[in-house]
Amino acid sequence: MTPGNNGASTPEDDDPFGYLYADGQANGAQPPSGGYGYPNSVNRVRPVGTRQYGGPAQGQAAPPQQGVYGQPQGTYGQPNAHYAAPETFPGGAGPGAPQQPSGRGGGGGRRGPNTKGLLIGAVAVVAAVVVGIAVAMTSSSSEDDKGGNEAGGDPAPTQSQSADPSPSASGSAEEEVELPSIEAKAMRLGGSASLASEVKGAESDGGVYVANLNQPGASVTWTVDGIPEDGLYTLFTTYSAAGEDQSMTLTVNGKQFGSKLNLGNFTGAEDGDFAKGWTKTYAWPTLNKGTNTITLSCADGDKCNVLLDQFSLKKGQVKD
Repeated sequence: MTPGNNGASTPEDDDPFGYLYADGQANGAQPPSGGYGYPNSVNRVRPVGTRQYGGPAQGQAAPPQQGVYGQPQGTYGQPNAHYAAPETFPGGAGPGAPQQPSGRGGGGGRRGPNTKGLLIGAVAVVAAVVVGIAVAMTSSSSEDDKGGNEAGGDPAPTQSQSADPSPSASGSAEEEVELPSIEAKAMRLGGSASLASEVKGAESDGGVYVANLNQPGASVTWTVDGIPEDGLYTLFTTYSAAGEDQSMTLTVNGKQFGSKLNLGNFTGAEDGDFAKGWTKTYAWPTLNKGTNTITLSCADGDKCNVLLDQFSLKKGQVKD
């Protein structure tokens, strides 16, 4: 071979488009007709799937190719029993058989979206919203009603309340025991004390009061029965004072109570104006259950220029 012509049998010289150039035509290149156009060119065109690598020697039958999982692979274009259509199996549906739906209950295929579940969820959300709105409106209405009751006074009884007082409430309310009282003409007088009615304004029957108490030794005594129990009580004394304040000795069950009973001129009546000076004072003695003796007297050093009208009692320490 010459350096300019190494022949056309080598693959690198197989130019399929050599016939288009002058040097190719000079070398006898022809349009392709099964080869590459050069004389004696190597024809490498083969049908798809016929070329084999490392196959058996010429004249030996090729062993059947193994498919997936060791199963024989069928020839291209021939039916394969392992991949046959469903209708080719016994009991399979024919070409005209109705197709099974691919949703729930179908024989196979892929399940579609669960639209029923989505619809149920949407209805539940809407129902929850409606219930929430109803509760909010009810609460708002209840608050409005409550405000009206507060503005108008005591609220009306609700279903859980009764308009009548409950037994526990009525049972716990302790009835006030009426304690005895005494008027001037029922008192026991001592010393210079005497009854009179010339000055108007006494509350005792007939306007009678005790006078002439401004002498040492003068006194009034009340023996009171019916004290329900031992304890503190309030003794009210109705009297009249005019001019300066007065004070007298109070004795309970034979013992002096405190220092003196204050008989002040709380109305501001002028000296001698006893009609204007009627008022009330009180003390808080401790009494025994049953009978007690209360004495108001004019002792040495007392100021006793008063008119005495009544005595009365209340349980506990009160001022009215």
